[in-house]
Amino acid sequence: MKKTHLIGGILIIIAIVALTSMVGDMSPYVSFADAAKRPNQKFQVVGQLSKDKDMYYNPEENPNYFSFYMTDQDKVERKVVLLDAKPQDFERSEEIVLTGAMKGEEFVATSMLMKCPSKYVEEEVRLKEITYQ
Repeated sequence: MKKTHLIGGILIIIAIVALTSMVGDMSPYVSFADAAKRPNQKFQVVGQLSKDKDMYYNPEENPNYFSFYMTDQDKVERKVVLLDAKPQDFERSEEIVLTGAMKGEEFVATSMLMKCPSKYVEEEVRLKEITYQ
């Protein structure tokens, strides 16, 4: 067997292993109800902050514990525990994407992405108001 065939075969095996490990890390978007059907399995849940409910964050007690309530796209509300610090401007978020798993009645998230309102949209609205006067 030639060296080039051997090296090519090794590269193909490495590529296959890398692709399968990336696919295994992808977690699908689900609702809280779907995540509750398979507890301890990692999922992504999209929703909005329930601003009328209490949030808890005490960095002196535990800087990696933040809890709040979120409503998913099916209008189901659950308590969420984020195992990380409270993000800056969290209350202004328009949409939240959580990655984690259901543990009992709570969704325990290990990471979170937030979609916040754009400062440019607010500036555009203000400019339109000035223009139309």
